Amino acid sequence: MDVVPEDWERALAIVAHPDDLEYGCSTAIAKWTAQGKAVTEVLATRGEAGIDSMDPEEVRRIRTAEQIEAARRVGVGTVEFLDMPDGMLEYGLPLRRALASAIRRHRPEVVLSINFREGFPGGGFNMADHRVLGLAVADAVRDAANRWVFRDLGLEPWQGVRFTLFSGSPQPTHYVDVTGHLQAGIDSLRAHEVYFSNLGADFDAAEFLTGIAEPAGREAGVEHAMAFEMI
Repeated sequence: MDVVPEDWERALAIVAHPDDLEYGCSTAIAKWTAQGKAVTEVLATRGEAGIDSMDPEEVRRIRTAEQIEAARRVGVGTVEFLDMPDGMLEYGLPLRRALASAIRRHRPEVVLSINFREGFPGGGFNMADHRVLGLAVADAVRDAANRWVFRDLGLEPWQGVRFTLFSGSPQPTHYVDVTGHLQAGIDSLRAHEVYFSNLGADFDAAEFLTGIAEPAGREAGVEHAMAFEMI
């Protein structure tokens, strides 16, 4: 794997649900914000369908608050929600339009998102919202750059995205050395306290992220790393 370039100032992280970023990407975000880079988060949904035993409106409120706190713990002050339906994201022009709008408004040099491929590293089928959102992000970067696409937005095109990074991909191409920043990522993941407590599973955030960062670090030749697929 090659190292992710870090000669940039603004990134936009776009994912489907609260907690999507915290399974690794936020550890890299912690490093970047510590360097003085500006990172903004945009979430398509508020994760209201994520807890079977709770009313979706209550889950919506809780998970919104947990995501804002998770972002704060890695130095992110701006979190936007597009309020699309959790579990029912559809690939198509409305989603691409909303994402292109976010890219044009925030004008990032780097875009971050989640794995759009069918599987995860080591197996397991990726969920529909992730696949749909990740692919739409890849297309929206191109849409945002084309002044003749989504002209009704009334926003100037943005052609300044240098690359897009997808976390959790089974086909990683690049890595971020997150040595010294793993604890911030763990703390960020732990912000989703109510969500994890209602899943009925004994989830250990430190064990989970260390289990990702150490193998990636060995491959990259550093103590801890997070792997991404770059487009």
